[in-house]
Amino acid sequence: MASAGSSPPFVSGTHEQEKASHDSELSVREDAESTDNDDEGGRDVEETLSRVSSGPPYTVFSPGMKRWIIAMNCVSAFVSPITANIYFPALPALARDLGVGIDRINLTLTTYMIFQGLAPTVFGDLGDVAGRRPAFIIAFTIYLGANIGLALQRDFAALLVLRMLQSSGSSGTIALVYAVVADIAPSSERGKWMGIVGAGLTIGPAIGPVIGGLLSAYLGWPWIFWFLVILTTVWIIPYILTVPETARKVVGNGSIPPQGWNMTLIDYLRFRNQARDRQGVTGNHKIPIPNPLNTLRVLRDKEMAMILFYNAALYVCFMTVTATLGTQLQEIYGYDQLTTGLLYLPLGAATTISSVGGGFIADWNFRRIAKQLGIKVDRKRGNDMADFPVEKARIQLIAPLLFVGTGASIGYGWSLERQVSVAVPLVLSFFVGLCVTGPFQILNLLLIDSYPEAPATATAANNLVRCLAGAGATAAVEPIIRAIGRGWAFTIFALIFTIPSPMLWIIVKRGPEWRRERIERMRKKEEKQKVEIISNEELSPPIDSSSEKKSGADR
Repeated sequence: MASAGSSPPFVSGTHEQEKASHDSELSVREDAESTDNDDEGGRDVEETLSRVSSGPPYTVFSPGMKRWIIAMNCVSAFVSPITANIYFPALPALARDLGVGIDRINLTLTTYMIFQGLAPTVFGDLGDVAGRRPAFIIAFTIYLGANIGLALQRDFAALLVLRMLQSSGSSGTIALVYAVVADIAPSSERGKWMGIVGAGLTIGPAIGPVIGGLLSAYLGWPWIFWFLVILTTVWIIPYILTVPETARKVVGNGSIPPQGWNMTLIDYLRFRNQARDRQGVTGNHKIPIPNPLNTLRVLRDKEMAMILFYNAALYVCFMTVTATLGTQLQEIYGYDQLTTGLLYLPLGAATTISSVGGGFIADWNFRRIAKQLGIKVDRKRGNDMADFPVEKARIQLIAPLLFVGTGASIGYGWSLERQVSVAVPLVLSFFVGLCVTGPFQILNLLLIDSYPEAPATATAANNLVRCLAGAGATAAVEPIIRAIGRGWAFTIFALIFTIPSPMLWIIVKRGPEWRRERIERMRKKEEKQKVEIISNEELSPPIDSSSEKKSGADR
């Protein structure tokens, strides 16, 4: 890792990581000595509530490096949602140029959403077992190739297949972005970083149609895909060069030297000899084959299943508003495509505010509850979450947002039904974005807190459930509106997340117990695996070093 003072924050290496680890240990001792002088130094309560705990730092990455990792992560999070939504304004032009009906073009939306749910199950497990860097690079390579093909194709079959590939590449990163935050940020400060990354996810649906409408209107629909090619290239080059591996199963807290495929290109060139030495010691490494079924195992946990179900209910309401905002405003008020795209901006601004602001508030509430319980918030090494009521710390923030979000969603539907001034549904869409996506982002944070052993896999499970629910809702929303009207339709979608809200109280009450049970099961499983490894090593015949050398000489 690069030291903060002597080298740029985006260059990391083995020697610098060891130095940072040593500096962190010195900082730990200095913090311990400073707790007796809290009145003079004005220390925060989390530094004086209890004795400083021992142990290695949670991460050895410098603050500058952490900010760089989060910035790159935020851009990668932005790619998937903008890819899904930038395409919408070009649908009529695509149908005309390819000589097919709009119903066949809509088929590319359905297949896109299917792969949007499936792809993270592969890339999430790959990111957990092989590292974030290989998973990111493979996903964006697929995505880059698909966009080049989409810009050049002039055939419906090619469009359909390439959109599937495009979805696989872009959606695969969704499972990784939150996992990277879990790698480098302890629970006490995880909210603000996840909020920043979440802003990339939530702003995409708002500005995607605006960018797509401009490009399609003035340059033609192929430039939508050329724009995505340029965006991907601008991101992937600095990522390959400078962003370090963060997966804790691969590099721990960042102090373990990564293998060749997990190293940045700059570090590989600088330390390739050390990489060979490590490979010679640990043997021949291969990238593990990901197992998508690991994502389904997350659903067997009671707490995780309830979080995923409620998150999907929130997502259904948000997606029905997002998917119909443009078409409903066009139908009622007669706006053109470009103006309709601009009308997404209040919704996009609200989702960004809720994501970033909610993250900072979540961190504040974490510290507040820790103070009440007399628990020291350890920013350097992280806290043992086994006995901390993290469910309470997160879900406490959701109740007032749900109350306002329910009213805003119902009011949005009835304002469209009565065809009042366009300002009314736009203001209400702002509060939908603020108060429906706010709880969604906080539950994403709880999801990572509750499943730290495989955060990418947990996020993949979340994405699978919410995308399947969202796909069903977006397919059904227009027929429901035609059948019962806009007002009652959005009333139903609001009640979908309002009626099951008591399950949040169950998560607060029973969640800590369920989490401790899972931790105990994992501990027993790990001990059993260690015993099996030791037994296998004892049963293995000893290797005669002299015969091995002779065999090597014969070859």
